[in-house]
Amino acid sequence: MKFDYAREPSRDILCIDCKSFYASVECVERGLHPLKTMLIVMSGAENSDGLVLAASPLAKKVLGITNVTRSNEVPYHKDLLVVPPRMNFYMAKNYQINKIYKSFVADEDHSVFSVDESFLDVTDSLTLFKCKNAYEMAKLIQLKVKEETGIYVTVGIGDNPLLAKLALDNGAKHSKDFIAEWRYENVQEKVWNIDPMTEFCGIGHRTEKRLNRLGIRSIQDLAETEPYRLKKEFGVMGLQLFAHAWGVDRSFLGQKRAAAKVDKSIGNGQVLPRDYARQDQLELVLREIADQVATRLRRSKLKTGCVSVSVGYSKGYSDKLGRHGWSKQIKIPITNNTRALTEYVLHLFRSDYNGQDVRHVGVSYSKLAKTDAIQLDLFSDPEEELSEQRLDFLIDTIRKKYGFKSLIHASSLLDGATAVSRSGLVAGHAGGNVGVSL
Repeated sequence: MKFDYAREPSRDILCIDCKSFYASVECVERGLHPLKTMLIVMSGAENSDGLVLAASPLAKKVLGITNVTRSNEVPYHKDLLVVPPRMNFYMAKNYQINKIYKSFVADEDHSVFSVDESFLDVTDSLTLFKCKNAYEMAKLIQLKVKEETGIYVTVGIGDNPLLAKLALDNGAKHSKDFIAEWRYENVQEKVWNIDPMTEFCGIGHRTEKRLNRLGIRSIQDLAETEPYRLKKEFGVMGLQLFAHAWGVDRSFLGQKRAAAKVDKSIGNGQVLPRDYARQDQLELVLREIADQVATRLRRSKLKTGCVSVSVGYSKGYSDKLGRHGWSKQIKIPITNNTRALTEYVLHLFRSDYNGQDVRHVGVSYSKLAKTDAIQLDLFSDPEEELSEQRLDFLIDTIRKKYGFKSLIHASSLLDGATAVSRSGLVAGHAGGNVGVSL
């Protein structure tokens, strides 16, 4: 089976990525060249379990680090700058850059893919900006972003979003001008030669192993496989993998999408600031997380029918069963009441905790339902349950208006608590203006 490219949509799609975004923003803020400075953005740099969130291209090249390298694994170098994250600042810079993109295309032709990556359909903009082709438009956008923000961007160009993304990830980032163009006529030459397979959109390590079991060890093998064989193994996703191997993607940036489905689960996990070995401190953190996630449930008008707790031990620690952590879950009567959910969380934790050194804890609520109905417990006082619901609503209202720290449990001021210190974080990382000075 082959595809007739003459029947496939052919647009001028740009996939644009801000090169080492967080690190580049920090370099520019310090008056340093983003491509010629060794700088890393480190989350939790004060402890051995901190992670590199972003590294400048030079830092990656010289030190051989990645964006998941731990702080104690980063080699020493006299020229290396280590800075804490400032997520609010990055979000503001992201907004500024996307405003630049919007100056080149209509709103429906712009789609934000991630904090540092966007898609633009410039097909109808070429004439307006007197560009002969998509490459000229890409150069124009690169120049404007660089002039206004100091950030370098890489651009993948393709007939559809898939080819543009593949061109970005596998071509533009290695090109001298940070631009690569992959069209339908380049599929066999470029797409089929992507190696390893995990560099291809939609193929992770698990999918790669499943493909290998079918004798598929390259993108070309995938393209030449009987599609119904792939459907038998992967379902509809198998047919999508087959089409993608041929560079076929029939999605449009401006197409209307179905209403979003309810998330499968809502949760929060924390890497603790140090190893915790005291049960009372661990339960304190779990109480805080249970409260925070319950608030998110109510904010989304959701209730949960299943509570999960996960515990990860400190690095190198294992228990008598040889485990490095554990997770447990329990089905419950549907609720979003903070007190009830906290009790279930603590019950799960106490059922398996036995003095281990812990560095990571997490709470997740699943089997979600969007309902305003109240499911009363036959063994509880109905008036008491209604009173607790009103109390939760009052607390949510105050925190929404005045911030989380406007109303906290007294226990959150005890040693080991993390809720107050984490309340100013964005996406789990520092959001303030620390670390600006040289």
